[in-house]
Amino acid sequence: MPAVQANQPVIAQAPGPAAGGGQGQETPQVLRTEEAGLAKQLANPVASLISVPFQFNYDRGIGVQENIQRANLNIQPVVPFRLSADWNLITRTILPVVNFQGAAGAETGQLNFGDTVQSLFLSPAKPGPGGVIWGVGPVALLPTATGQLSGLNQWGLGPTGVALVQRGPWTVGALANHLWSVANNGSNSNVNATFLQPFLAYTTPTAWTISLNTESTYDWAAERWAVPLNLVVTKVTKVGSQLLSLGAGVRYWVDGPDSGPHGWGARLVVTLLFPTR
Repeated sequence: MPAVQANQPVIAQAPGPAAGGGQGQETPQVLRTEEAGLAKQLANPVASLISVPFQFNYDRGIGVQENIQRANLNIQPVVPFRLSADWNLITRTILPVVNFQGAAGAETGQLNFGDTVQSLFLSPAKPGPGGVIWGVGPVALLPTATGQLSGLNQWGLGPTGVALVQRGPWTVGALANHLWSVANNGSNSNVNATFLQPFLAYTTPTAWTISLNTESTYDWAAERWAVPLNLVVTKVTKVGSQLLSLGAGVRYWVDGPDSGPHGWGARLVVTLLFPTR
């Protein structure tokens, strides 16, 4: 295992949604209704909503001596496709842009791409019995890392799935995937990692959402967990003609490898929204 554990092959997006948008002309009340509907959609990872989140994470205490800081921007477009009246296909991409500060050697201060995680979810267009919303499909790890610390630079493949229920203002569910190496260039250990993201969100009628989740990864080779706990508050609003969601929050690393982040971190999120009419 390298002295610094860089971006892990995980899906780092906070929960996102599955309800309808606004309707009628944009009176203040109708606009608030539309914004609240979009806020609830953003709590469902397989919603029929085009969104482009830019998620900034700051972590510290990295490295054996805990003297490295990491800032990474996850670019996470989510695009749904209607396959039929009964089925949707949702694509979710995560491309990290990573920067290390501190004792990170030659890569200190550089901007590098991390490995891309690409997920595809086949999901029913309508909730199932009990209001359960679900999706399943493949997930792939693509070797797009441009630095040794920013990713594993390997090909990976595995299954992914999500299930959730939305009741009134509440959304509760979980997303999971598992990745195995399908090709190894010999410079890094094989990928054999399980990602678990249980999430809970509460959305108000004024389009504020409070969400709590973990984005936990278990490395089967190292037999170690990496467990950040995230608390984020977001607000859907409109700037000019563009609908977007703005959010900020904190994260705390409950567990992790010695070379991984420790203690408190921060998260900022800006999500561009493109609801279908």
